[in-house]
Amino acid sequence: MASQLASENNVQNGMEVDQVAVVMVPLPAQGHLNQLLHLSRLVSAYDIPVHFVGTTIHNRQAKVRVQGWDPLTITKIHFHEFPTPPFQNPPPDPNATIKFPSQLLPALHASVHLREPVYEFVNRISSTARRIAVIYDSLMAYVVQDIDSIPNAESYCFRSISAFSLYGFHWEDAGKPAVHAEAEILKETPSLEGSFTPEFSEFLKLQQASKKFNSGDLYNASKVVEGLYLDLLAKEKTTGTDKLWAIGPFNPVVIPERKDPNNHHKCLEWLDKQPLNSVIFISFGSTSSFSNEQIKEIALGLEKSGKKFIWVLRDADKGDIFEGDARRAPLQEGYEKRVEERGIIIRDWAPQLEILGHPSTGGFISHCGWNSCTESISMGVPIAAWPMHSDQPRNAVLITKVLKIGVEVRDWAHRNEVVPAIAVEKAVRTLMDSEEGEEMRHKAAELAVAVKQSVMEGGATRKEMDSFIYLFIYLFIFLVRRKSRRRTPPPNLCQRPFDQAGCKSRDVHEWQGPEGESQQANPQDKFPQYFSENLPHPGIEPALPEDFSPRHLRPLLLILEDKSSDILLIVGTNYGAHCPCDIATLITF
Repeated sequence: MASQLASENNVQNGMEVDQVAVVMVPLPAQGHLNQLLHLSRLVSAYDIPVHFVGTTIHNRQAKVRVQGWDPLTITKIHFHEFPTPPFQNPPPDPNATIKFPSQLLPALHASVHLREPVYEFVNRISSTARRIAVIYDSLMAYVVQDIDSIPNAESYCFRSISAFSLYGFHWEDAGKPAVHAEAEILKETPSLEGSFTPEFSEFLKLQQASKKFNSGDLYNASKVVEGLYLDLLAKEKTTGTDKLWAIGPFNPVVIPERKDPNNHHKCLEWLDKQPLNSVIFISFGSTSSFSNEQIKEIALGLEKSGKKFIWVLRDADKGDIFEGDARRAPLQEGYEKRVEERGIIIRDWAPQLEILGHPSTGGFISHCGWNSCTESISMGVPIAAWPMHSDQPRNAVLITKVLKIGVEVRDWAHRNEVVPAIAVEKAVRTLMDSEEGEEMRHKAAELAVAVKQSVMEGGATRKEMDSFIYLFIYLFIFLVRRKSRRRTPPPNLCQRPFDQAGCKSRDVHEWQGPEGESQQANPQDKFPQYFSENLPHPGIEPALPEDFSPRHLRPLLLILEDKSSDILLIVGTNYGAHCPCDIATLITF
């Protein structure tokens, strides 16, 4: 459907005008940058220009670490860099009691200074696009709070964590009320204690207080994985809206064939030589740090397991990954020599998606960051869950107890204890050598097939993505003056209540009528019973009689008339490049 929905350019007052433009506002942290860059690729596939805004440092970081595709080949993604005040760049603390990456906080606090330049940028491009959608990370609400004042701009909140985790956070904040029978597992989720630092909690409060009007929520989630919790979020309006789209996973679900062997990581060549499902991959993401003692225990556990492995042993990111040297964690003397026949240790950035997608990879020891979870699910790889902070403990519950495609390395209640080598060895053997592990691998493979099908034409995720694009790009509302005194629309025309039309009243602007008359009346004044502050997306396209099909109006959602005047309210979708006044002239009553 992406090709069918491809936007075209118009010329307005001598100026080339895009039908729509999208502005991405990511949080300057790797897991968040990665998700919105992948989403930029997906949106740009609809031939929609995407503007990725941020600092010079973090835009560079996003581009050098992208996996699964080459951003240079995506000409519709435009990077815009804005200055922020200098910030401190402390190293991570591997011995911290709370494992939240506090070293990133100076960069996060500096990012609030993007508020003015981002607003000015969106305001500037608003004159060159009919409609602008600003998709912002939920932790960047402070930066985009002024966007609502731009008439043809609207904002969508991107939720970077799993639906399960988000629902669990709100459930706990609400005092743990009675839950849906199928969601009883929430009672087994660990408390928030130890997940965040007090300083980050204050930053989170700033974002929550800044969140104003929101047109809907976007999730890097799939209904085939988290359908129950997505439905609960919508039904209970947990985040303040029932308009949400589950358009994940954002990462590619099929790894492109390697065309140039010289342009790929050496570990992939090593994987090519290993048996099917024989290698366990160990990586704790971009924000986790371990003490020297813990690293020693991991190393010993991997060695004692006797299994082949790829271990990404690198320090956590700083706020500026390009400044200064990273800590190089020590290993026991002679260790790398002892395991060189069956293990690879990577000290820098690794191609995680390609490693997980390789047929030789049979298991994954992970911190359960949501990106890592979605990538592992997409590739059908079971997980040994070792959560560190934030949403990760809840993601671990989703993986091990809800989806049943993983095993715990250690219980969250013992998070401040060093995990002994024997526990690491046990987790590896469970995934790689047991009937339990084989069953997890089988379930993970089945889930991967369902996820891959969901992103194909007609799949659940593709429908969600098409619905989102269809809504914010092609839905229009306008007033026209009837050409005749006929009081009713054509017979059998599909009509629906306006609160199902998929718009909010703020979307409505003044439009030129078919006779060239400017229609100043506000639809909300003429038809107040059909307007509300937030209205859900259409979901399905209503059918139309075959004899009523104007060229650029498919489908017509609603025609309402004000019997006291000659005014009609028309809600429809525009697949072509013509503006609403052109479409209005095609409709005669």
